[in-house]
Amino acid sequence: MNKVFNSGYADAYDAIYSDKDYEAECDLIERIFRDNSGSIISILDLGCGTGNHLIPLAQRGYELTGIDRSESMLAHARSKVDRLSHSVNITLHQGDVRNLELNRHFDAAIMMFAVLGYQLENRDVLSALHTVRRHLRPGGLFLFDVWYGPAVLHQRPSQRIKVIPTHKGKILRVSSGELDTGRHICKVYFHLWRLEENRVAAETTESHSMRYFFPLELNLFLECSGFAPVRLGAFPEFERDPDETTWNVLALVRAV
Repeated sequence: MNKVFNSGYADAYDAIYSDKDYEAECDLIERIFRDNSGSIISILDLGCGTGNHLIPLAQRGYELTGIDRSESMLAHARSKVDRLSHSVNITLHQGDVRNLELNRHFDAAIMMFAVLGYQLENRDVLSALHTVRRHLRPGGLFLFDVWYGPAVLHQRPSQRIKVIPTHKGKILRVSSGELDTGRHICKVYFHLWRLEENRVAAETTESHSMRYFFPLELNLFLECSGFAPVRLGAFPEFERDPDETTWNVLALVRAV
């Protein structure tokens, strides 16, 4: 698995994705769970990051357990939970999605923002999926998003520049990518500068290797891990079938 989300990137993470509508994504998660299950109380959030899905879902009354490999990301999640004005049912653990063991079952699990894609080898994908299945009750739901192979190959990665205003200046992020089509991997390079008062206050680089998936390949992984596919839809337009314009897809499966 990638060694990513160290302190430099984790400290800038929420600012970088401040334009991502987590509340709308939580609306979608909640609707999908409500439409496909009679009762969901407990949710396991694997790769919870700084808590941007975890906290809104907990504020809606669910019991949340969040897992992340990066202690730097978890530190931000813990800080957010501590600052909440009212109590929520949240438990946070540092752990690896490939070998986690909590010795309990959940009604549902989520793995959002392409967390499964950080599992690069077949054995890593299967280990992560077996972890999810081991922690779900029979009939429990698992919702996750991944990069969609047909769209990745059609659109190809390109260089992107993002400028994020901050209260002291701005963050500049330059990203670029390259494909390893034989391994279904896109390697993304990030270079971040934190600018304050027209000077570089901090600088960090990271490379994130991301696996992309094709439908039959994904179904095979899921079936080998004890899941029955329910739907693979575009993300966030879940009712729309994915195509070559759909870089991100959302999968709903059920534990059998």
